[in-house]
Amino acid sequence: MPQLSYFGLAENWLLKECGDRHWAMLAIHSGRRVPEFIADNSNRAYAAFTAVRLYACTFQELRENDEFDIRTTLHRVGATRYVSEHEILWGDTLYGKLTMASMFVMRNEAGNNRTVTRATLASLAGEVSPAPEAASQMFLRSKQLRSGEVPRDWLVGERQQPSDARAEFIPCPHNDFNGAGFLYFASFQAFIDRAEWQRHRFADPPALSSRELFFYGNINVQDTLAVTFLHERVDGHGLTHWAEVTRGSDGQKIADILTKKCWRR
Repeated sequence: MPQLSYFGLAENWLLKECGDRHWAMLAIHSGRRVPEFIADNSNRAYAAFTAVRLYACTFQELRENDEFDIRTTLHRVGATRYVSEHEILWGDTLYGKLTMASMFVMRNEAGNNRTVTRATLASLAGEVSPAPEAASQMFLRSKQLRSGEVPRDWLVGERQQPSDARAEFIPCPHNDFNGAGFLYFASFQAFIDRAEWQRHRFADPPALSSRELFFYGNINVQDTLAVTFLHERVDGHGLTHWAEVTRGSDGQKIADILTKKCWRR
């Protein structure tokens, strides 16, 4: 049951499961027994996700007691950058695809997530290979969004600026932060859906088609965050929106999230 939601396969569960697989495969790829990494300056280093792209092809078709597999591959695409690809399938049926990019980071000040910076690990083992096509597309999308550009291939037609576009949250350390003390990447997805539901109480809610998440920073426990919908469209196909997540303490953008949902058959 943890693997399921109101809409079939649970997106939040899948992000956590594949995030754990990504983390475990980093250890295997670098010849470690456990995923524990120390930066060149002796600080503890963590693999922080910088971009995640999910295509939920047929999540709605999965029901109780159904079976599926997750096929995972990992690529080292830079000195401290990795990409994992996950296919959710059973036999020849593809239920979805997930691409996740990470980079090793560390805190310059213990316990302060606002001081997170890129880590260097000169002795990190494992071959470097070109990024898969899906990852290259994610990296390009991230540059577009950080420059404030709306990707033309994503949101077409007339764009609507929501009137009640902002929702504020106080993340909870018991539910939203991980064991390393960071606001967990899967929590960002949950905040977007909560903010969306506060605005749209559809009698028959749309189901996820795709989600793209781009991460630029983190927050400390007791800090707040705001979700602002920059552009949105509701039409005969479903619901599409671009939201940004900002940190309450200084207003800095820490994520962009693109979401497409379709009306259910």
